[in-house]
Amino acid sequence: MPISPSLITEFKNLLGAQNVLTEETDRLSYAYDAAVLKQVTPGLVVLPTNEEQLGKTVKLAYENSLPITVRGSGTNLSGAVIPESSETLVILTNKLNKILEINEEDLYAVVEPGVLTAKFAATVAAKGLFYPPDPGSQTVSTLAGNVALNAGGLRGLKYGVTKDYLMGIEFFDPNGDLIKTGSRTVKCVTGYNIGGMMISSEGTLGIFSKIILKLVPPPKASQAMMAVYDSVQAASETVAAIIAAHILPCTLEFLDQKCIQVVEANAKIGLPTEAAAILLVEVDGSHQAGVDEDAAKVKEIFTKCGSTDIRVAKDAEEKNKIWEARRAALPSLARAKPTTVLEDATVPRSKIPQMVSELNRIAEKYKLEMGTFGHAGDGNLHPTILTDRRNEQEFKRVEEAVDEIFDVAIKLQGTLSGEHGIGIAKAKWMEKETNKATIEFSRRLRLALDPKYLFNAGKKIL
Repeated sequence: MPISPSLITEFKNLLGAQNVLTEETDRLSYAYDAAVLKQVTPGLVVLPTNEEQLGKTVKLAYENSLPITVRGSGTNLSGAVIPESSETLVILTNKLNKILEINEEDLYAVVEPGVLTAKFAATVAAKGLFYPPDPGSQTVSTLAGNVALNAGGLRGLKYGVTKDYLMGIEFFDPNGDLIKTGSRTVKCVTGYNIGGMMISSEGTLGIFSKIILKLVPPPKASQAMMAVYDSVQAASETVAAIIAAHILPCTLEFLDQKCIQVVEANAKIGLPTEAAAILLVEVDGSHQAGVDEDAAKVKEIFTKCGSTDIRVAKDAEEKNKIWEARRAALPSLARAKPTTVLEDATVPRSKIPQMVSELNRIAEKYKLEMGTFGHAGDGNLHPTILTDRRNEQEFKRVEEAVDEIFDVAIKLQGTLSGEHGIGIAKAKWMEKETNKATIEFSRRLRLALDPKYLFNAGKKIL
């Protein structure tokens, strides 16, 4: 049933006609995200421009029993912002994009939900501070989206992920009431830890309006390195060895040969295309002497584990080339075939060698072209299957392979998702990782807060 013209008029009166998208050609842009899933065109798309409008929009939609999906840039890879049906109201946060405060004395910032991650990090850096979470989509992803999916990034190994920087949050409940939790203080145990519950909630429990984020001093010294291997197993064993030696690099990234070759073909930055795998590592800290000591230990482990070549960045330009190689992995793979299926099954770090071996076995078993890269230092690998969804026979094998990837990750005491979220794509496997009682508990919690089941219905917990 389409959204009534009278209700559309109410939204136009509230937000201004220019902030209510009714034309199908406009709404089509919000029918999908970065996951390989069926598109669903929403019934209406709205763009609140301030907090008051956001709250009133939520209230009006809920009173009229409209399914609600809140959306930032739509870069997520789990279907978390695909509308439930053609009746869904999509609320865009893109115009709520102000950095409200950067407090240099108490090391925090207050932002609206639509602030872009990279823009925020650059603004903070200009003031001599550091916001570490750096998801691969940071140039376009929003901070509210980062919170909603607990985004990680290359620096997660040492610095943690989005949840480690959330100090407080304000959001609207189904009644359009503003809920506040957390504070600007380092310690806060007032009330329930509602902010913790909102992390990874994927738009199912409330609509974010304001976020308080912790900032830290930046490292004063760093060293970036590349280690080349003629064996994938040797590279993966190096990852486990570095962690076992109690060395905590800022980043510890893995690219297999398929990734190396497609990145080099696209970016032409001098990667060793004959290598079976490379590791990209950066150590950082407050003192150059400590960084040099850690770098020396890492290089020693590289050699001991069979690296055939070690390249150390001599300056900022060479360092940037190393990280350009990693950040170019997904865009390069995506150009190789019409369909890219990117997963993020994550295992304990000591199980990385086993997981890499299993991924290679699965690719061979199902006769699929797969490149693997990822945050090896925190166990978060991104097996990426290159395919064409129009080839029904091959895509059936892709789906079977993905099932087996998750089965293996869980068997190795890992998780369905390290940073991409559950959304639609992985909801059906949730009980495999947890149990039926956990799912029922989560469902009861969700329905207590959203009795009409309108906030991002069909996502996270089915």
